[in-house]
Amino acid sequence: MTVRTLALLRHAKAMSPDDYADDFERPLSSRGRSDATAAGHWLAAQGVRPQLVLCSPALRTRQTWEAVAPSVGDILVAYEPRLYLTSPTDALELVQGTDPRVETLLVVGHNPTLSVLSAMLDTEGLTGEGLHTAGIAVHRMTATDWHDFDAHTAPVTLEHTARG
Repeated sequence: MTVRTLALLRHAKAMSPDDYADDFERPLSSRGRSDATAAGHWLAAQGVRPQLVLCSPALRTRQTWEAVAPSVGDILVAYEPRLYLTSPTDALELVQGTDPRVETLLVVGHNPTLSVLSAMLDTEGLTGEGLHTAGIAVHRMTATDWHDFDAHTAPVTLEHTARG
């Protein structure tokens, strides 16, 4: 059994959807870039150093990861199309399919998927208002592998909220 850490990071603040015909290509705002960098510093300060990142391929999630990356190191990133416009159940299946050699996993994605997934995993089933932009929920549990992550099995042990 190994302590496994799952960090869920909602993308940082993006430009208004009104200004972009294609939601997939919406970039981060200047505040979003700053908040994403701060999220990376927070992860590093908490000792959350993922061995693998699963990231939605949407521009705003890629840019969020690019701002976080310098703080947490050179890590294998998989841009996973199934994280864009997916259900919490499908996102959980991606987590459960993670190689058992990975002890710390970071998922960079979208709401409401990540907030619902976090609430689903939490042993209390509650995570307050959910993840704000650049918000992070860290779940930990002792498990043989990632298949052990399921409803109400992995409590939220750390949370980060970007400035309001």
